[in-house]
Amino acid sequence: ITTGKTIWITGASSGIGKALALLMASPGVDMILTARRQELLEELATQCRESGSRVTVLAMDLSDESAIVDINDTLIESVDIFVHCAGISQRSLVFDTITDVSRQLMEINFFAAVALVAKVLPYMVKRKNGHIVIVSSVAGKIGTPMRSGYCASKHALHGYFDALRAEQHDNNIQVTLVCPGYIQTDITMNSLVGDGSAYNKVDAALHHGIPVHVCAAKILKAIEKNREEIIISGMKERAAVMIKRLFPRLFSVIIRNVDATA
Repeated sequence: ITTGKTIWITGASSGIGKALALLMASPGVDMILTARRQELLEELATQCRESGSRVTVLAMDLSDESAIVDINDTLIESVDIFVHCAGISQRSLVFDTITDVSRQLMEINFFAAVALVAKVLPYMVKRKNGHIVIVSSVAGKIGTPMRSGYCASKHALHGYFDALRAEQHDNNIQVTLVCPGYIQTDITMNSLVGDGSAYNKVDAALHHGIPVHVCAAKILKAIEKNREEIIISGMKERAAVMIKRLFPRLFSVIIRNVDATA
């Protein structure tokens, strides 16, 4: 399904974004890779080119909306599949978290996605074809302690992109929301604590999570099948989503007794 396509992946320098880029790279696929760290993107671009893809590196800070607005349209006007993997997590109590941290989480996790899609959507609509893939989280379905701003930003993605999907159905624009649970990445290293500094730890649960290449393969399959939403997680996270939906009071009892630092 990706042959002959132009694919733009954000958050491509590590984790799910990097795994997806490596999986999707093949002859006939043009790729745009975006993240903050130029050197890591260049290393990844070399690997993707070895698989036969033509690759453009677009290093940028997605918290800077003006940088997104200034992206040259000729670079992204042919994007067929936009995959937004960039994001930042959180490990702090509401009581201990300054407002600027919550704003930063919303800026990177939500507003960057909105601004990026605003760049590619007009061209997709013009062609009457396009696929927008947003990597949310199980935290976009449930609220958990120590992650208030993170959960808020991921919940916002669901409301926004569910609405976009409905609006653009007649223009043949597909929207897939991906909800990973614990995946074997180092996402928590750069998570924000209450004062805005880095958490600098990898949560133990991530070590026992789903391998990142398995997660990437499931995302690719979801794209191929035009899935509207997919949860990629272990049984514990899936059960939490189901309990929240069917037995919200029971979920409240369970979640307040969860070790949020595990």
